[in-house]
Amino acid sequence: MPDFDLVIRGGTCVTAADTFLADVAIRDGRIVATGENLGSAAKVIDASGLLVMPGGIDSHVHLAQESSPGAPKMADGFETGTRSAIAGGTTTVLSFAVQPRGAGLRESVLAYHAKAEGQAYCDYGFHLIITDPTPNVLGQELPALVDDGYTSFKVFMTYDDMVLNDRQLLDVFDCARGCGALVMVHCEGYDAIRFMTEKLERAGKTAPYYHGVSRPQVVEREAAHRAISHAELVDVPIMIVHVSGREAMEQIRWAQQKGLKIYGETCTQYIALTADDMKGLNMDATGGKYVCSPPPRDRQSWDAIWEGLRGGVFQTFSSDHCPFFWEGPDGKQNPKAKTSFRWVPNGIPGVENRLPVFFSKGVSEGRISLNEFVALTSTNHARMYGLYPRKGSIAPGFDADIVLWDANREETISQSLMHHAADYTPYEGLRVKGWPVMTVLGGKVVCEDGRILGAPGQGRFLPRARSPFAHVSAGA
Repeated sequence: MPDFDLVIRGGTCVTAADTFLADVAIRDGRIVATGENLGSAAKVIDASGLLVMPGGIDSHVHLAQESSPGAPKMADGFETGTRSAIAGGTTTVLSFAVQPRGAGLRESVLAYHAKAEGQAYCDYGFHLIITDPTPNVLGQELPALVDDGYTSFKVFMTYDDMVLNDRQLLDVFDCARGCGALVMVHCEGYDAIRFMTEKLERAGKTAPYYHGVSRPQVVEREAAHRAISHAELVDVPIMIVHVSGREAMEQIRWAQQKGLKIYGETCTQYIALTADDMKGLNMDATGGKYVCSPPPRDRQSWDAIWEGLRGGVFQTFSSDHCPFFWEGPDGKQNPKAKTSFRWVPNGIPGVENRLPVFFSKGVSEGRISLNEFVALTSTNHARMYGLYPRKGSIAPGFDADIVLWDANREETISQSLMHHAADYTPYEGLRVKGWPVMTVLGGKVVCEDGRILGAPGQGRFLPRARSPFAHVSAGA
């Protein structure tokens, strides 16, 4: 009888801390040993010449998410979104369960479980989105759900159907402090965006490019500063998500230097896209393919994001995968969207592109190390969101979620290579160096060289522990 179910031989293992030559032995879905001459196995994978890294964890994806009634439908549900994830080397995603206004929080979570049940190709968990922080939600439902393993939630400072006012933010932050949850904050100023949008529309500036003009960096900076100030007042840690450029990044760095527990996340679009992409061809509708919030900025902002990544301002690098179609009645060029940028569905696909783009621009171009890559795309996500030490590294006891990576393989990103349901990729034509060649989930090969070998339902729901980063010191 073989000693192990699977042994990955001859590869270079990379964790957030170390790089070493070793074989990896797997039994019952877990890593049980690393080293040399580990014994026999039912299956052996030759990883000679490849990097062996923990599977990616993308802690910011939107799947099967409903917005307002009658709004365009999201392109990816849990089946196609997680299929795309494993093709890109990601083995765990954290999606969002949205509380519609007027609905209970528990019933909203159950509705998202129903959407995900039996559909996922990779492991998944839920952040909550709080849009209606009633006394019952904050006093009963949210603390009970945190106890049940939903240990993080997101609040919005913009969007008609999601925005919370300052008093509501303070109440939610205070609840998070009491129950040990980690708060994620979307920082853009609601009234400033409304003011700019209406002003631009009156001037006839309605093309997709003006989406970015309506949400300049000052709008993101102001909201980030306000969120940080609220967090300081309440004495609660927060994670400011999808930071797009220098101004918000410097607010987070200032808070961290002051000793506040403020954390930061950035995303693929902020190192690979610019505001000029939203111009399309001569300011035509094709610019809508790149509409997301906060919007892409400029190449100087890319430099600022890399400064924050290297300097420890950002703990995680995510995709903010929020896919919509380009064509059709639910697409980014639906009839209403053609009247103004404000109606263009807001979000872009990217879970499959996150690791290749970040590796190419980060490791291959010499901006970060292999170990920093693993930390920012896997280990830190696991630590931040209560999945460590089950996920996020290669060592005995961890889930056998592994990506085999060819650091020298060059590919051109194309929609023809993608596994999502969206009908385009915003990274079309981008040449990258470094590519996932095999994805292993729980000791099973689920994708090999772009061929999906896993099945819907193979992924498991993950209740999570409280984040150590949400800890508030005793007596504070």
